Amino acid sequence: MKILLISPETPATFWSFKEALKFIGKKSSEPPLGLLTVAALLPSTWEKKLIDLNVAPLRDKELRWADYVFLSGMNVHIHSMKNVIQRCNKAGVPVVAGGPLITTDYELFTGVDHFILNEAEATLPLFLQDLAHGHPQPLYRTDQFPDMKQTPIPLWHLLDMKKYANMSIQYSRGCPFNCEFCSITILNGRRPRTKSSRQLIAELESLYHIGWRGPVFIVDDNFIGNKRKLKDDVLPALIAWSKKRKFPFVFNTEVSINLADDDQLVKMMVQAGFTSTFVGIETPNNESLTKCGKVQNLKRDLVASVKKLHRAGLQVSGGFIIGFDQDPPTIFEQQINFIQKSGIITAMVGLLNAPSGTRLFERMKKENRLLQIMSGDNMDGTMNFIPQMNYEKLRAGYKFVVKTIYEPKELYERLLTFLKEYRLPGDIPHRLTLTHISAFLKSIWKLGLISKGRRYYWKLFGYSMFRQPQKFPLAITMMIYGYHFRRVADKI
Repeated sequence: MKILLISPETPATFWSFKEALKFIGKKSSEPPLGLLTVAALLPSTWEKKLIDLNVAPLRDKELRWADYVFLSGMNVHIHSMKNVIQRCNKAGVPVVAGGPLITTDYELFTGVDHFILNEAEATLPLFLQDLAHGHPQPLYRTDQFPDMKQTPIPLWHLLDMKKYANMSIQYSRGCPFNCEFCSITILNGRRPRTKSSRQLIAELESLYHIGWRGPVFIVDDNFIGNKRKLKDDVLPALIAWSKKRKFPFVFNTEVSINLADDDQLVKMMVQAGFTSTFVGIETPNNESLTKCGKVQNLKRDLVASVKKLHRAGLQVSGGFIIGFDQDPPTIFEQQINFIQKSGIITAMVGLLNAPSGTRLFERMKKENRLLQIMSGDNMDGTMNFIPQMNYEKLRAGYKFVVKTIYEPKELYERLLTFLKEYRLPGDIPHRLTLTHISAFLKSIWKLGLISKGRRYYWKLFGYSMFRQPQKFPLAITMMIYGYHFRRVADKI
């Protein structure tokens, strides 16, 4: 059997980092981890090829080669997925589709021969069994959340690793919190399920031996969902492995803000090689946090929590949302002020949307406010329900926020705040590569000579070079990120 696994193209969004990737000569931020894992679940005797449309085109000869196409993606990939399905139908190759978007909205797709809903460890074996007996069904689904000890090591050899800025692994699924707008609990449940420390180390070893060195994104819904297991088992094993291998990887992940309440956990993460993390801040407005069920963000000084993580050695990327029913007319200024005070450089601000099946989706439907399926692009300026605030006022205010925080002056001021607060982890070696040197030279040209913000580039250049020399590479990297975000903001 010949299987062609296709990862759809990600449009130019906040998280695509397409403009920033040009500085380091990479095509994509991270690989399609789900498809690599699915490939490992398929029979080892089958031939497999991977086409990631973010790094390579899909050619007709590859479709002619395949007996089946396996396709997976998220909401942001809906248009690319439909295009791929049309091409497969034209070529006469059957399509097997799964992943988050298919699980929640498979009815939107025509031309798919077999839908594999929910998690592949549970439903893919059912399809494979029926396929072996000659009668595969059109749809497979389950209400069970499989044990992650069943999850195999992804088939890294299917990748052209040189084209990616990061590699990805997964340690856990699920989140103990239940925010109204979030689909994680629908897809992966509220009880965090984890791999064993032995599994995690085996995956890291596989990446190490295939030659990867550099950033690794742990793509968990909430990495600290099971704190006790992390502190008692996983992080001690990861610390020992990282030290033994002389820190070949630096880690990034996603956590809830209550990480800042656990000094031991923060310290252990930094010792293991974590340098950054994404946190869902959402809004400084307590009424909005209360209504959406973001209880972990209440009864705390959110700016102080962010700064505490910065001082501990973790760069915080933040997610922010505008469009809650409780948002006051001053929410736009509030968001700008919070982001500037926090020193969060990578601040992703989006309009609120209601993913299919979430509590927010069901509430909007009940209130006759639901409009359509969400686009999946957090920064395209669209909503899939009717907001309480006047929509045009909301859109204009949102655009004002995003444009403001990535203006060169505001970005520079935020960078100063961050650099003064942030502590570089002492145990992690900082390796200078030809890629870094090339990116630095490109930054001088694009940001220092032809950019409208070149004045602030050189101000930061001088400040970080002479006042914070150890943080100089990080400062230039953050300026490059700001350039990408500014380009995305211009398209809203």
